[in-house]
Amino acid sequence: MVFCLTTRSFHQTATIALRLERGDKIYEDANLSSSAAGSASPVESDSVPDFPNHPLGGAPEPQVIGHNLKCFRSADQKYTLGAKSSSFSRTIVKDAMDHRTLLNNVGDLSAEFARRRSERQLRRSLDAGDFDKLARAGLPLVGVPIDEGGLWQNVETSTRPICEVLRTLAQGDSSIALVSAMHPAVLSYWLTVRNEAAEDDAWQSQCRQIFQSVREGSWWGTMTSEPGTGGDVGRTRTIARPTGSPHQYLLSGQKHFGSGSGMMSSMVTTAVTEGDDQPDWFFLDLRDVPWDGSRGVKLVFEWDGHGMTATQSHAMVFERFPATRIAWPGHLPTIVARTGSFIGCLFTSVIVGILDVALETAYLQIDSGDQRAFEQVEWARAKTEGWLVQQAFEGMQRAVEQQDDPRLDVLHGKTAIAELSESILTRLCRVIGGGTYARRSPFGFWFEDVRALGFLRPPWGLAQQSLIDGFSSAAE
Repeated sequence: MVFCLTTRSFHQTATIALRLERGDKIYEDANLSSSAAGSASPVESDSVPDFPNHPLGGAPEPQVIGHNLKCFRSADQKYTLGAKSSSFSRTIVKDAMDHRTLLNNVGDLSAEFARRRSERQLRRSLDAGDFDKLARAGLPLVGVPIDEGGLWQNVETSTRPICEVLRTLAQGDSSIALVSAMHPAVLSYWLTVRNEAAEDDAWQSQCRQIFQSVREGSWWGTMTSEPGTGGDVGRTRTIARPTGSPHQYLLSGQKHFGSGSGMMSSMVTTAVTEGDDQPDWFFLDLRDVPWDGSRGVKLVFEWDGHGMTATQSHAMVFERFPATRIAWPGHLPTIVARTGSFIGCLFTSVIVGILDVALETAYLQIDSGDQRAFEQVEWARAKTEGWLVQQAFEGMQRAVEQQDDPRLDVLHGKTAIAELSESILTRLCRVIGGGTYARRSPFGFWFEDVRALGFLRPPWGLAQQSLIDGFSSAAE
């Protein structure tokens, strides 16, 4: 059983209706009825109801599970995380899996992560155990087609449920959610063009190899960005030299922002092959490869970001490192066009999840009856901007579901949310006060985390230029 209560009215009522199937009782305002959970009330985290038999240990902090519901698991609910065994490994759950089961599993993990938020936000690195748990929960399967044992159907129908999962995960841990988003993002390069190359044996073999690796527990990430390119993959300078074997190359060049370095089994990247003037997609098998340069990979800089601090988005130099070219060569622009909207929604869903929990946490701390005029105005404007974020994100997802080419609308929404999210966290910090400047407060971390969206591909400059070009084309 799951006891749920609604948050305040800045969220969409329609969104609440979408989540009713997850609980048998909905409560208005801020109190659980005594018949449902004793004297529990969702105030500060040290005042949450005590479930002595909670299998994850102690009382769960009230968490936003889904868009706008706070949920508590009752004591008799078993947290299986989608698995029959309590031991975790990189092997993905073999039980029947669907998006609702996955969302429930990830919701459980997000709540577990959130109970240790103050400790997790101070981390500068990822924990392999967290990705083992996510694998057992079934998250990697969002990058595998249904007919291959996964959850992927197509961009139109798969975008929203995957975004919901990432949004929920971000409410517990921003860094893990962003790294996890890279997995379906890069696998979409193969998922979205399966039919075009269906008659190509090499393509079919590569797809089977990749999807099998995911079913066996591999995580996929991206290490595409290069210093000085402004986030534009078309300006890639890394060189790939053929080895003589089909699709096999040796890659040399510098890459940075490799989110999930050390956790991801394979990294997708770009390079220009000798004799070509346009880059193409490649992937690198980085399992058990040292970073000291002895095997062609050298760590240049460890990730030291102000936000998304634990993503391990390291910078690397590659020297004649083995790389596999995508088996549908020469179609990078086509693949970018087909996947850009999906990826934009994935990245945005992480930031929206952070805003969900930040606004909800602010509600629990702000006493509206004891505010000065400035604080009242800032709080009202933060709530208004939060509402705008919900509308923009819904518009992005509907564009993917309904439009033949949703790229402009998705980029418009992503850019707007990047601006709004920074404004919202700034206002929340002003209203709550100087305590948010301390590292014991989550708000300073969230402020830096949401700033990531504007730098995620396409970053600010490239995004604005793309919007200008798109609006000009639409006007012609």
